[in-house]
Order: sequence, then structure tokens, then C-alpha cells
Amino acid sequence: MEYYVKSVVPIIESNYDNFTTVEKNIADYFIQNYKKMDFSAKAVAERLFVSEASLSRFAKKCGYRGYREFVYQYEETFVEKQETITGNTRMVLNAYQELLNKTYSLVDEAQIARITKYLNEAERVFVCGKGSSGLTASEMEIRFMRIGVDIDSLQDSDRMRMQAVFQDKRCLVFGISISGETEGVRYLLREAHKRGAKTVMITAQNKDSYAEYCSEVLLLPSLRHLNHGNVISPQFPILVMLDLIYSYYVEQDKPKKESFHDNTLRALEEGKVGRRGMFE
Repeated sequence: MEYYVKSVVPIIESNYDNFTTVEKNIADYFIQNYKKMDFSAKAVAERLFVSEASLSRFAKKCGYRGYREFVYQYEETFVEKQETITGNTRMVLNAYQELLNKTYSLVDEAQIARITKYLNEAERVFVCGKGSSGLTASEMEIRFMRIGVDIDSLQDSDRMRMQAVFQDKRCLVFGISISGETEGVRYLLREAHKRGAKTVMITAQNKDSYAEYCSEVLLLPSLRHLNHGNVISPQFPILVMLDLIYSYYVEQDKPKKESFHDNTLRALEEGKVGRRGMFE
């Protein structure tokens, strides 16, 4: 758990649903492989019973110019995983470290900067999600409201649909859906985009259709192929990304935003004192 390693695995996972059956077979091989070996196009093609052309198409769908560039990155960042993990504490911490490594591999600082710019320019901000994603939407509302952002969170599908009617170019909408399939979230993003609002999808799935109605697609690491991923809260990767956005946003006009934060803390403390006084 000493350092972060750039890896191609999160990129493969985020594009998984775009692959053909043959390409998914290739993807599974690279995701599940934990041993260094001959990764030349010829060797891998023979091992998987696929053509070298299929390897090239797979690499290009992952965003690389070809298989050679893809496999170079794969070999450069390949880390031998420990065969055994002793103790629940080590297991959980290693799972979190693996997830942070995946996050590091996906983070695009230029994209975070663009999203921060949208936040600065928007008059109203909405963030929507359901289930565990809805909980992180509520967390985002509280955190950003305390530094002066006019923000509302939406967890109910009917409210998402009603709020979609009132979106315009002054608004910014965040939609949180790990699967990318939450209909209420997608509806609000689509309608908001039609009306000129900036839209940001936060998801673990990279789908071509998002380009039609999302200004930005902020990719999360998938828990699907994570070692012991079942011990990790699905909220964690979302909260890490929100922390990154928050830190970038606070750094711009930091004194003013820190003053807002301190004032909200003071208001909360005064409220507590007032409530105690009622019962004394």
C-alpha cells in the first residue's frame, strides 16, 4: 500500500460493455491475469485462439493506437499480486489500495478542471442518484452548499422528472449511476442537455450513447473485478471522485470558500447552543 500504479485494467473495465464477444474474452484475460509472461500479439493470439487483428481492434476500443501501445502500458504497470492475504484488516486495506490505484489510473486532471469551471459558471447545480448513489448525491449537496454553491440533490425519480422541466443554460447537472442505467438519472441528464444545461455523468460504464447528452463522463473504477471487492462500499469510489472535484473547486478563490465553510460551522454551533438553552 505504499504507492499508486497506473494500470490499463480500469480502462478495460470501463469499456467492457462496448466489446464484442471475442473482445470480452480478450478483456477477461488481461483483467484476470496476475502473472508476467509473453504478451506479444502472436503469443496472446495463440493462447486465446483469436486473431492478431482482434487484439488490435480491442486495443483501439480501449483508446490506444494499437496493440503494441496497449501491451507496452500493460507490461510497464504490471504489478505482481500477493498470492495470500492474511487477516481481515490486511484484506480490506489491500482492497481499498487496489481501488485507489484504479482511481489514479482513470483520473483526468484536465477533465476535473473543466468540471470545476462548470461549477464556477453555474447559477444552479443539481445532483441526482438512487440507492447508494443517492446517498452520495446528498453528501455532495451538503459539502458544496457549505462553500456557497446553490445546489440541490434529488433521489426520487418523480422529482428528477419534474426538475428536468426547469433546466436551462444557467444550470449544471450531475448524474450519479455506477451502472449507467438508472433511468431517472439518464432522463434528467438528457432533458437538461436539451435545454442547454451542462451535464456530468459519474459512472463505472463508458457507453458511446452518453456523448449524446453528457458534457462530461467522469469514470469510476469498477468493483466487478476487484480482489475482495465485496468488502468495499459502492459509495467509496464515488466519494473519492467528489473529493477530487471539491479540492479543485475550493482552491479557486480559497479564502472566500473557506469563509463560507467557517460561517456554516458557526451557524450550526449557534443552533446547538440555542436548542440547549430551550431546555435549561
